[in-house]
Amino acid sequence: MSVKIRLQRHGKKGKPFYWVVAADARAKRDGKFLEKIGTYNPNTNPATIDLNIEKAAQWLHNGAQPTDTARAILSYTGALLKHHLDGGVRKGALTQEQADAKLAAWLDEKAGKVDAKKSGLSKAQADAKAKAFKAEQEANAKRIAAQVEATKVEETVEEVTEEVVEAATEEAPAVEENNEETQA
Repeated sequence: MSVKIRLQRHGKKGKPFYWVVAADARAKRDGKFLEKIGTYNPNTNPATIDLNIEKAAQWLHNGAQPTDTARAILSYTGALLKHHLDGGVRKGALTQEQADAKLAAWLDEKAGKVDAKKSGLSKAQADAKAKAFKAEQEANAKRIAAQVEATKVEETVEEVTEEVVEAATEEAPAVEENNEETQA
């Protein structure tokens, strides 16, 4: 029986969530599996990967072949490196302590890169939010200035209208007097 390390899809439509499993190569994609090794959530940024490195390395030692995507995930988490270092320990090229130290150093470096990416994304998000807030404040200031200007224009129009009405009412009696004189 050939064993594959592959992804098993879960989650709803448009929001995939995967289990990383060791399964018989003849089994269906989402069917029967031998062991669940971890999970993979591509919906987050960066993608969330929770993998049991020990189990993955054990399946690799037993001859399981990862699919392309599973290989990328195993490489990203360090399972392939652990498998490689364990091969060096079996051959006598290095001791188990040296292999563990190399793996720990690599995992620390990888965690630093992931944290840097997360902080960079959160900073970019905060900058975008601040920029949008500033643009909104500028738009509000323009809107308020336009309202103030419109109010001033309305007040000026009202004043002019009142002056015209007053002038018209002052002239109206004089016109009426002229009309009365001409009629008499």
